[in-house]
Amino acid sequence: MHWIYLGIAIAAEVAGSAALKESAGFTKLGFAAFSVASFAVALFFLSLALRVVPLGIAYAMWAGIGIVLISLLGVVVFRQTLDFAAIAGIGLIITGVIVINTLSNATTH
Repeated sequence: MHWIYLGIAIAAEVAGSAALKESAGFTKLGFAAFSVASFAVALFFLSLALRVVPLGIAYAMWAGIGIVLISLLGVVVFRQTLDFAAIAGIGLIITGVIVINTLSNATTH
């Protein structure tokens, strides 16, 4: 269940980040409120995941997967571009998450 909590935290953080972009510096109150609520949900579910998952592992996965997803959302929804270095960096993040989940004894599966 702790991995589901972490997944919800990641999804909420990505939704909050996208809404933050759309809030135009908190001038669009609907998007601003959604962003704040999403970040609150993200932190709540991250705290539930931390009951079992070690802090460093949970945070690395939360931040890493969040970066990958928000980058993809930026390309698809916001029409942003990624250069080779950004794509290579994202690939390294994905590799890191895979290594943590498959080779590390620090995680609880």
